[in-house]
Amino acid sequence: MSTTTQKHRHFVGEPMGDKPVTALSGIGEVLGRALQQQGFDKAYVVLGQFLLLKKDTEMFAEWLKDACGAKSHQAESCALCLKEWCEAFL
Repeated sequence: MSTTTQKHRHFVGEPMGDKPVTALSGIGEVLGRALQQQGFDKAYVVLGQFLLLKKDTEMFAEWLKDACGAKSHQAESCALCLKEWCEAFL
């Protein structure tokens, strides 16, 4: 099983609220700017896309790679983060 980052644990451990997109695991400043330019400025907007893709982590990871040029490990980290957040709060 893969280990998670402190950023991941912090995100999954509390309600999302109005956090910026860069609060998501795997999303740094560069990917965050790319997502913001497409209207994905908040973590909950990215969560909306994840939910539209029926919480399918593989489909979401592919979408994220296409949307902002995320590398596989970044996209997978973000997908796992959202999946675990959903399991905890939905």
